[in-house]
Amino acid sequence: MAGEATRCIGGEAETSESASVPLVALNYSVRRRLSLFLNPRAPVAADWATLAEELGYEYLEIRHFETQRDPTVHLLQDWQARSPGGATVGRLLHLLRVLGRQDILTDLGPSIDENCKRYLQKKQQEESERPVQVPAVDSSFPRTSEMQGITTQDDPLGRSPELFDAFICYCQNDIPFVQEMIQELEQAEHKLKLCVFDRDVLPGTCVWSITSELIERRCRKMVVVISDDYLDSEECDFQTKFALSLSPGARLKRLIPVRCKKMKKDFPSILRFITICDYTNPATKKWFWMRLAKSLLLP
Repeated sequence: MAGEATRCIGGEAETSESASVPLVALNYSVRRRLSLFLNPRAPVAADWATLAEELGYEYLEIRHFETQRDPTVHLLQDWQARSPGGATVGRLLHLLRVLGRQDILTDLGPSIDENCKRYLQKKQQEESERPVQVPAVDSSFPRTSEMQGITTQDDPLGRSPELFDAFICYCQNDIPFVQEMIQELEQAEHKLKLCVFDRDVLPGTCVWSITSELIERRCRKMVVVISDDYLDSEECDFQTKFALSLSPGARLKRLIPVRCKKMKKDFPSILRFITICDYTNPATKKWFWMRLAKSLLLP
């Protein structure tokens, strides 16, 4: 299996197997070599900006990458975050071929082949070492029953799952702000229904499965509460990247960032080009809850 992918990745066509190898398989050395090829702005050869356009990035996003010391590396990292399922080695190689960068394919083909081979071999090893489960305890059987009765107002039989206007992505230190949000958006005139994990989700089920189910199927939007503490939260990082993968480039206005505190750290790069609601700006604070509510009420 790995051998077939290795033979074809550097050639004129990728197999379905090689095309699905995620971009994370490429190591630092390969990414650094890609940067040496793509970072220089040349009048003839396609560079990182041309690749970004092919990936669907907009003008302002590309201008942001220009400010980075290594725009190619930042572009690849951002692509991985936005499109976990679509950012594959096969897709990258296809675009490089479309852009006429055969020089990159020739130079890096063997190294990319080796990276993909190692990735597939590691996956095969993990599969072989996975403990055998009988159907009675198989964690994937059945998925629908696992997702029944996960929130406080769910029908235990799954006939009428509880739905929400927005999933609130927050860290524990920002709960006071979330409580204020509940008062302003649920209990005031707007009458929105928010999904607050600590309040609405029942204990006893895999947190990652519940989170994915709520964001993708139960909530129309997601509010991301941004602070310095948010940047240190693995749960918030997962939730944000998962929501972005459902709506690449925020085309569906699904994800709404909210800055709740003054920050010492940099604002998250993957959210920088989505319009935010800034609770910390005294000049616009009187419009804050109205803007947020109307954004959540949009279809």
